[in-house]
Amino acid sequence: MQSLALAVQESLKRDPHAGDLYIFRSRRGDLVKILWHDWLGMSLYAKRLDRGKFIWPAASDGAVSILAAQMAYMLEGIDWRNPQLSWRPQSAG
Repeated sequence: MQSLALAVQESLKRDPHAGDLYIFRSRRGDLVKILWHDWLGMSLYAKRLDRGKFIWPAASDGAVSILAAQMAYMLEGIDWRNPQLSWRPQSAG
């Protein structure tokens, strides 16, 4: 968490403790980490897709602002540019 918070502060020149959500995607695109400070402490949420990749908007300056609805679609594995349900596992084993 500290390294992601430092990346927000140093690279993006933003305050990681301001209450905004910061989403980071892995190089392979199948893992996202969300950093959030809720005024009580820092939280880290991680999600890895079983299949496919998270659809990521193009960044021009290293950072992209997205709407809450776009983030919700993205976290469900849905292409927010053309919302449709993606593959869903049938069983746990």
